Amino acid sequence: MNFLSKYLSWTAGALALLVALIFAMPGGKVRGFDAAGFSSLPILEGGRVKPLDSVARNSLLVIHSRQGFRHDGRMVGPNEWILDVMFRPQVADQQRIFVIDDLDVLGLIGAKQTKSRNYFSFADLSSHLEEIQKQAQTAQPIAPQQRTRFQSAIVNLFDRVYLYYKLRNTLQLAGSPGLGWELQSLGDAEAPARHNDLTQLGAFRILPPQSSATPDAWLNVGEGLGAAAAGQGLHPALTPLARINQAYVTNDGAAFNQALADLKGIAATLKPAAVSHAGNELAFNRAQPFFVGLSIYFVAFLVLCVSWIWKPEVLRPTAYALLLSGAVIHTLGLAARVIIQGRPPVTNLYSSAVFVGWGAVILGLIIERMYRKGFGTAVAAAAGFASLIVAQNLGTEGDTMEMMRAVLDSNFWLATHVVTITIGYSGMFLAGAIAIGYAIRKHFAKPDAETDKALADMAYGIICFALFFSFVGTVLGGIWADQSWGRFWGWDPKENGALLIVLWCAIILHARWAGYVRDRGLMVMAIFGNVITACSWFGVNMLGVGLHSYGFMDQAFWALMGFCMSQLLFMAICAAPARFWAEKPR
Repeated sequence: MNFLSKYLSWTAGALALLVALIFAMPGGKVRGFDAAGFSSLPILEGGRVKPLDSVARNSLLVIHSRQGFRHDGRMVGPNEWILDVMFRPQVADQQRIFVIDDLDVLGLIGAKQTKSRNYFSFADLSSHLEEIQKQAQTAQPIAPQQRTRFQSAIVNLFDRVYLYYKLRNTLQLAGSPGLGWELQSLGDAEAPARHNDLTQLGAFRILPPQSSATPDAWLNVGEGLGAAAAGQGLHPALTPLARINQAYVTNDGAAFNQALADLKGIAATLKPAAVSHAGNELAFNRAQPFFVGLSIYFVAFLVLCVSWIWKPEVLRPTAYALLLSGAVIHTLGLAARVIIQGRPPVTNLYSSAVFVGWGAVILGLIIERMYRKGFGTAVAAAAGFASLIVAQNLGTEGDTMEMMRAVLDSNFWLATHVVTITIGYSGMFLAGAIAIGYAIRKHFAKPDAETDKALADMAYGIICFALFFSFVGTVLGGIWADQSWGRFWGWDPKENGALLIVLWCAIILHARWAGYVRDRGLMVMAIFGNVITACSWFGVNMLGVGLHSYGFMDQAFWALMGFCMSQLLFMAICAAPARFWAEKPR
């Protein structure tokens, strides 16, 4: 049985890693248009060089909340979508990618609410664009936290429509014969106006610098055409771009791929470092390590649940092996982001969610090796899965590797204060997850004093761990504030949130040491620690005030309130006396 357990667990872990490797592998032989090759082209957008694939994925996530959609009975991915948007807008305009759920916005465009989600195409919205823009411009001067539901919804819709419109006009103006026509008509009297429109509307810059003397002089198509019209010479990438445009419109795959090869050769000559960097990020996008990781965590949790009722000696090690495989993939994903960004692992809310989950999983693996009861695996898998789900939802806001905000633009403090305090978040959430497991087990499993004691010891140890890192992180944050803003402490909402975590950990430990609470009381207080940590992590961003606030997040308010209410419910369950398994008197 021991041999079977070891064999099955190692096999399951290896299969999980194999699945991750398959995701990371590039596609097979190109048939038809090399859409993946086109998406690997380096471009400049949002202040950083990235592959066009990242722009396509992030833009589709912002507009549609997903990285793919169904059209004409088949799935359309981000690479095909971006090609249609830029080269065949008459096709892309018919694709229903705009989600509208607000009743007032639906009324504005003359649509009715349906039971399913309401999807609209750009063509559906085209006759209402003037009114959408008018309403959005009225609402935009209002602070985000003071807008009505309709105002927030109409601004959100306008931003998505405008993003689509800019992508649509990045390489050619809507209604024009194409980029080849622009090249042939450089001397026309109307050319400067068209080039200026392309320059203003370009969503990104696709033309790399022509010399090493101007390494940052990326151009969009309008700027390139304008430079050519001014007699500064034609950018070498413009001609293959025009050929790509023509080939895609005429459905000539061979010509498309040949022009693409020429364009990639030019990019490799002019900006080899950018091509290499874009290739690394493209591989990261293709691998989707965090999506694969959360899937493995979910399977590990299911296997462990089954182990509690069948073959525990076989399935428990299997669940642990799966958790370990998920942690390996999670770690590799974090390392890849650090390499691509050139920054420590925590730079924004998205990366903090990824890192908090990673920290909880690593702590859970250690706990499971110490106690070997399955609970470390359970809470680690649940915490890893939940945090990566949160990260997936935060990823719909746009580029998750965006340029740093000025308040965070310090690699030293990102690697010390931010990482340290985020490890404290991981500890608090893991302690809360253990306490929730204790509460559920108390009512739905047979009494086992030894297991209950082990869970209480786990939670106590993790709270001590969280207190240490939260306290050190808070002190480091004060030093950073003193160097950056000239004051050590300013009662900023984020500073107060960090202090609340430290104080709550200290209160729990003092209550335990003084005998005010026992195991059950400790667990109730640990669950409330989840509420305090969530409010410190996300709640302060919803206030829209303070030097640490990175933007108002009204869309997360109800999710945060739902989470807090669920934790209060678990506290009540934990505090209630166990009745379910109580033995009846004979």
